[in-house]
Amino acid sequence: MAKNAKRLARLTELLNALQVESLPMTLSELDGYITGVLACPEMIPPMLWMPQVWRITGDAYLVDQKVPEETIGAVMEHYNALAKAMTWSRWVAPIYEVDSKSGETLWEPWVDGFSRAMDLRPDAWEGLLDRADEETQASLIFLIALQDISMGNSKFSKQEIEQIDQEAPDLILNCVATILLQSRPELAGTVAANLSRMPHKGERRPERNDPCSCGSGKKYKLCCGRN
Repeated sequence: MAKNAKRLARLTELLNALQVESLPMTLSELDGYITGVLACPEMIPPMLWMPQVWRITGDAYLVDQKVPEETIGAVMEHYNALAKAMTWSRWVAPIYEVDSKSGETLWEPWVDGFSRAMDLRPDAWEGLLDRADEETQASLIFLIALQDISMGNSKFSKQEIEQIDQEAPDLILNCVATILLQSRPELAGTVAANLSRMPHKGERRPERNDPCSCGSGKKYKLCCGRN
């Protein structure tokens, strides 16, 4: 875990060093974005998804001309780390930002990143929504609803939004785990062996005091659940 924390700290430094006027992604946005890229039913090559990391307009030339090799390498390292984590467990904890003053968990940047990844392959996601089981459909619709809330376009009441805001960090984890079973079963490790043509009921999410599924021997809250 110390090695992982060091890697993420360095990745944050590299992202913060990019040109601010280009609106590069934060670590939380990047984590949601790469999760969305990996969860997409269609494979998306790095040359297509990576430009948006550096600039909101996604200018491809920035990858070769203005972004240091170390930064590109660090982003790919996080991509590979997430892909590997998904083969061990579908319950890969998102990286959320935290308000330094209130201590509030900010899920919005992560959801924004995931939504931007969905925008790369809208037809693939729409196809998944059409053919998926009810649990997966509900998960996709919930993530879309979160983006609407984040953008101020939600039709939920203020009270409903406040309730969703409190529950969102945990529910996002559940949604991604459910979606992965349908969209990318090959990334779900041994879980894939349990799949059939019939809808599969997702396994229980680890409780905070359960042994972590990564095999470290630590409790979930002290290992992969720390984020």
